[in-house]
Order: sequence, then structure tokens, then C-alpha cells
Amino acid sequence: MGSVITFADDFTSPVPAKKLFKALILDAPNLLPKLLPQVVSIEIIEGDGGPGSITKMTYNEGGELKHVKHRIDGLDTEKLTHSYTLIEGDALDDKNESIAFEIKFEATVDGGCKGTSVSKFHPKPGFEIKEDEVKKGKEKAAALFKAVEAYLIANPEAYA
Repeated sequence: MGSVITFADDFTSPVPAKKLFKALILDAPNLLPKLLPQVVSIEIIEGDGGPGSITKMTYNEGGELKHVKHRIDGLDTEKLTHSYTLIEGDALDDKNESIAFEIKFEATVDGGCKGTSVSKFHPKPGFEIKEDEVKKGKEKAAALFKAVEAYLIANPEAYA
């Protein structure tokens, strides 16, 4: 296996950390398809949604990605951390063995939150990962994040 390529991004939101974590992480299989039915559907195909569970995300919009499967590696509702590995699907293409993700939310003094998202690409031997190839996936993830954030701002009672 080639060397691991790591990308880290920081983000901020006016939405409280616990509320954003509940909506974006814990209730994603219900909330994301409700907010963006034309874009994505999510099902838990193995487990109860906790560590060891497998989820399948199907993209409905006819882009180059059709589906991906994630294995949930860690979920800490107190520390607001979530880690998972992309184990199957179009995003792995012929270059990646797997892609691991870690996301962490922290409360900020203004009542919102800040967070960090780390992606670790495990390329197959002989392949290298370029940042512009990663950018598309980041843009899709950012669009999902913004949709959830907008929903929570518009519906302050949700996930209270």
C-alpha cells in the first residue's frame, strides 16, 4: 500500500455543536434524504448506526458517483467526534484502497461551533492522490453541510 495522504479542513457554524452533530451525524440517514431527496438517499445496511455499522449512500442526481458504502469506526456523542471509512463505491475508483474520515465538533463562546474534518486517503500502489481530485468530494460534502446548517438555522427548535 502506498503512503497515506492526509487533508484537513476547519469549519465554523453559527449552529450549536451538539445540535449540528445530532442532525448531521446521528440523524443523517433520515435528515439528508428529507432535505435533499433529489441528491442523496442513505440506508443503514448493517448494524444499529453505531461503530461497526455499514451505511450505503446512493447519489440520485446522475453525477459520476452512484453509491458509496461507509463503515462507522467511532462515534462519541459526548466528545462530538465521528470517524468512518469509505470501504466501497465509485469514490474509491481504481486509485484508492480506502478513505478514512474523522470529524470533530467543538462549541464556541458565541454559541456556535467550530470543527475539523480530516480525510486520509490510502492509495493503491503506484497511484498518487492529487488535491484537485479531492476537491470534488469536499464540494459535495460542503453542500450537504450547508443544507443541514440552513435547515437548523431556519428551524431553531429542531434537534434541540
